Amino acid sequence: MTPAERLERYAELAVRIGANVQRGQIVEVVGLVEHAPLARAVAGAAYRAGARYVDVTYGDAHVRRARIEHAPEDTLSTTPHWLLTREREFARARGAWIGITGDPEPELVGDLPGERVGKTRMVDLAEESMKTVNERLINWTGVAFPNEGWARAVFDEPDVERLWDVVAHAVRLDEPDPVAAWAAHVDRLDRRAAALDALQVDALRFRGPGTDLTVGLLEQSVWCGPRSYTAWGLPHVANMPTEEVFTTPDARRTEGVVRSTRPLVLYGTVVRGLEVRFEDGRIAAVDAGSGADVVRGQLATDERAACLGEVALVDGKSRVADAGVTFFDTLFDENVTSHVAYGSAYAEAVDGDPPEQGFNVSSVHTDFMIGGPEVDVDAVTRAGDVVPLLRDDVWQLSA
Repeated sequence: MTPAERLERYAELAVRIGANVQRGQIVEVVGLVEHAPLARAVAGAAYRAGARYVDVTYGDAHVRRARIEHAPEDTLSTTPHWLLTREREFARARGAWIGITGDPEPELVGDLPGERVGKTRMVDLAEESMKTVNERLINWTGVAFPNEGWARAVFDEPDVERLWDVVAHAVRLDEPDPVAAWAAHVDRLDRRAAALDALQVDALRFRGPGTDLTVGLLEQSVWCGPRSYTAWGLPHVANMPTEEVFTTPDARRTEGVVRSTRPLVLYGTVVRGLEVRFEDGRIAAVDAGSGADVVRGQLATDERAACLGEVALVDGKSRVADAGVTFFDTLFDENVTSHVAYGSAYAEAVDGDPPEQGFNVSSVHTDFMIGGPEVDVDAVTRAGDVVPLLRDDVWQLSA
């Protein structure tokens, strides 16, 4: 397979399996300027799938750096009104969204004041986008584009072909029939989610070095696999790769301490050695070897950012884990091991309408990795039984 054929095949997978673009849809493709080759390929695949119009929006991390450095403090979190109008019109049109990751400079703003870095985000737009997702108004997915800068972060050298091999394996592009491979994979994780639902889990316990964390669930919490559905019933796979099963916790019931087991790339800086303490459901203290101020700045953007919105379980047999590397990309690193996210919750992981109490709503949603071979994970059922879920990164249930 030539590089051009590989790129086209990857784009087709993102369009037809990930976002599941339908004939007549408007498609939005979002990435950095460095992601242009994949964005173009995705646009072509979307038009071949019958898209009515494809709009590609490029960001530039260096332009964002300039904003962090020079913009007035009180403008760092503002959103131009026309971007909110665009988001609402896109949701009203029932569009398809494809986001591209693969940061070419994951530490570009690491030398800037961390609190300003954490604050520099369009809060109103983030809230509107999360509303769009939670009301299931669009079909969407995220994919990643291998590039020299990202390869250098992963391998300490700009070996893009090596990174392509890893990415292709993670998204099952190396299978003779990627579509069939994805169908089998999604079914397997859906069975795992069903097994967890059958347990009637009340809380999860994480125990390991620096970690003693209990995450309580809502009575209405349900477990989800990779397959999501729009409000009109269209299936799509929101992340490619994905190896997790996840649910929505009760934002009032997180207690204890947790230590991140992988670096977190956040807004152009790398947070290393993140340690978080929860009290009465809220993050009460943040520490890190580097990047703590970025996290604190992000948490300060709204009242509910400091509560959990997601908990996800991943075992050590992940295809993403096969590479044995840190990706410095949350789309990949969160599919190596179990993780939690502070900030907004996902409505799809709740049976019925989200409850007013305990379902977290925020402009923030940040995943960080807390699992690994040294972290034991148990379920505490509503009946009070303790059921092992992960030991030495091995899934303990039969599903």
